Amino acid sequence: MTGPQPQPLLPEPVRRLAAWCAVALLVAGVAGVGVWLVIVLKTAVTPVLLALLGTALLGPLHRRLLKMKVQRSLAAGLTCAAVLAVVGGAVYIVVHALLETGDQIVASVRRAAQDLADHFGAAGTSLDDIARNARELLGTFGGTAASGVITGLSVVGEMIALAVLALLLVFFFLRDSDRAVSTLRSVVPHSTGDVAEAMSRRAFGAVEGFMRGTTFIALIDAVCITAGLLILRVPGAAGLGALVFVGAYIPYLGAFLSGAVAVLVALADRGFVIALWVLGVVLAVQVLEGHVLQPMIQSRTVQMHPAVVMLTITAGAGLAGILGMLLAVPVTAAAFGVVGELRERYGTPSPPSAESGPAGGS
Repeated sequence: MTGPQPQPLLPEPVRRLAAWCAVALLVAGVAGVGVWLVIVLKTAVTPVLLALLGTALLGPLHRRLLKMKVQRSLAAGLTCAAVLAVVGGAVYIVVHALLETGDQIVASVRRAAQDLADHFGAAGTSLDDIARNARELLGTFGGTAASGVITGLSVVGEMIALAVLALLLVFFFLRDSDRAVSTLRSVVPHSTGDVAEAMSRRAFGAVEGFMRGTTFIALIDAVCITAGLLILRVPGAAGLGALVFVGAYIPYLGAFLSGAVAVLVALADRGFVIALWVLGVVLAVQVLEGHVLQPMIQSRTVQMHPAVVMLTITAGAGLAGILGMLLAVPVTAAAFGVVGELRERYGTPSPPSAESGPAGGS
């Protein structure tokens, strides 16, 4: 006869907790190394990430061209040419509007800051400092200040090189998208090919839905707020609308900042009553976005809690500044898509209900 089995040193709940802690530490370590590599190699990683976002946004147009029997390389080239024309025109409109009305907007913000400083002291002074810094920034990049021209040209040159590289990568990603699955399967173990393909499709689908939905929502927000500002005869309406469109790609924070600038401009130039009307327009558009546009347009994408979005944006800003704020949410959406796929595949199945069980004999 065998003796009694030795009792484990730790009870079962403690061992499970220790196992989960080990998994969490392993995942955190891998994620930390990944973030460190991204920061070190950001010169190469940034255009790749931007190209992936562009590919996700342009994928439907490219697929439509392929359905029209257009050759793959030609379809990718036409798609890139179309986006170059659209984005180039949009950038020209935004930059032109900001340069035309930038000085007026900054002057209005400074007047509003002076009025607030007369009543609230330090708060208005801080706003005045922000407006002064913004004026210097506009001067540097707008070409109206002689100092810092070389630095401004260097930054512009880097941005142009980054945009050109990202556009070329978009072309290759679109043209060779049919080979993506086979390439992915060739670099992962054969037994995990189906899982890797499913996770990649889920992640890319989340990014694709996010980009399309955010662009459409940004356009609606900009049009509605610009129309409201024009009706209320707020100066610099075109530039403020451009700020709203660009800021919409940074969820919550971008809308708050662009709306605050619009209210300050209205307060300085049109008075307290018009500023309240502008505030009402901004809040109405945000309510429309949060309760109608977001559920309708992005209902098929990964839904994230606002607290998660804010923490993600903060982390992205700490890692890569404005670019990190722009990339943080779509990258997190892709991660949520992967987690959702894993939960569907490996999650604990729910127990069968009583109705679905075998019927008892009579």
